[in-house]
Amino acid sequence: MTLNLIIVIALLILGVLFMLVEIFLLPGISIAGIAGAIFLIGGIAYAYLFLGSTAGNISLAASAAALGGTFVWLLRSKSLRKISLDTNIESTVDNTNLQKMVAGDTGITISRLNPIGKVMVNDVVAEGKSMDGEFIDEDTEIEIVKVETYNVLVKRKNAH
Repeated sequence: MTLNLIIVIALLILGVLFMLVEIFLLPGISIAGIAGAIFLIGGIAYAYLFLGSTAGNISLAASAAALGGTFVWLLRSKSLRKISLDTNIESTVDNTNLQKMVAGDTGITISRLNPIGKVMVNDVVAEGKSMDGEFIDEDTEIEIVKVETYNVLVKRKNAH
């Protein structure tokens, strides 16, 4: 009886540990998560089979409480703060060159717009986006329809 109880407790502890490793250290479905689930299910099933339904119910409740309690404890502990990333990115993309462009300006595509690529307008290289999703080949004359925050909306220049 005591050997069965030790086996159940060991399986549940291993299951909880593997599940916590899966949640906090190895996100996604990995061997730790699968092993944790197998150990938890195996420990609960072992308790039901060899110790009876009362012991099975107790192991089910105890494993749920242990998993939940240790999860909350780890979230509140300072140990996660030591390994977490807390850097704030405060830099921005320099798009002052887009201020030199206005709707109606003409230029040329440097790369194929597929529907996004590089364009040169007013001797400034910028990211251009085809207005209607059309593919525009390299070295094609284009006209700016709209200047957006990070790119320019362009269309193929009509031959007059």
